[in-house]
Order: sequence, then C-alpha cells, then structure tokens
Amino acid sequence: QVRLVESGGGLVQPGGSLRLSCAATGQSFSYFGMAWFRQTPGKEREFVSAVNWSGDKYYSGSVQGRFTIFRDNDKNAMYLQMDNLEPEDTAVYYCAGEGGGTYHYSSTQSYAYWGQGTQVTVSA
Repeated sequence: QVRLVESGGGLVQPGGSLRLSCAATGQSFSYFGMAWFRQTPGKEREFVSAVNWSGDKYYSGSVQGRFTIFRDNDKNAMYLQMDNLEPEDTAVYYCAGEGGGTYHYSSTQSYAYWGQGTQVTVSA
C-alpha cells in the first residue's frame, strides 16, 4: 500500500521559513514525478511546485524565487523549503506522487497518491 506522509507545517511569522517533508512508503518514486499542492477553504487545490523523475523542477509564479523543492531518492522523500513566507501562503499543503501515464506536472489528474496534508499558517 502506497502511503505519503507530510510533516513540518506550523505557525510562522511573515518573512519566516518552514521546511515541509514528504515521506513515501510502499513504492519507490525515484522514476516518478512528485509535487506539492495547497488548498484553502472554499478553493480548489492549487499547484505549488513539482519535481519530475529526471530532477527538473517547476514552480508556480506566486512561489517562484521563495520556495525550493528537492528530493532524496535514497530516502524516497521529497521536501519543500519555504522562505520569505507571506500570509497568502497560508493553506493546507499536500504531497502528491505521480501514478504513471501522461504527466502534466501542475495537474492534480497526474497524481494518484496523496498525503493527508499539513497546515501552514503565516501570521503575525
């Protein structure tokens, strides 16, 4: 059974930093894409960042230059370093793993596996 577990969320002041982690078990994601999405109440899940199987990285315009995604295939894990956080970054952040087939890094349809989410709150 494939399982993704996020950790590292919390409360941080504007301008602060957090690092999210995603640990995968049940399947190696070394040859699959992984991504971070976020969601706020009443809104659709929003693409944040992705890293494909070859290590290419993608970011939404709103986080480009502030967030960094990276993966550790030996640990079957993925991370999101979030710097210079803004109140608008407040959301539940979800880790996602590609399920195979046609891959569009920013589409939720490309990901078959999801974590339970971790809350990030940016507030003074």
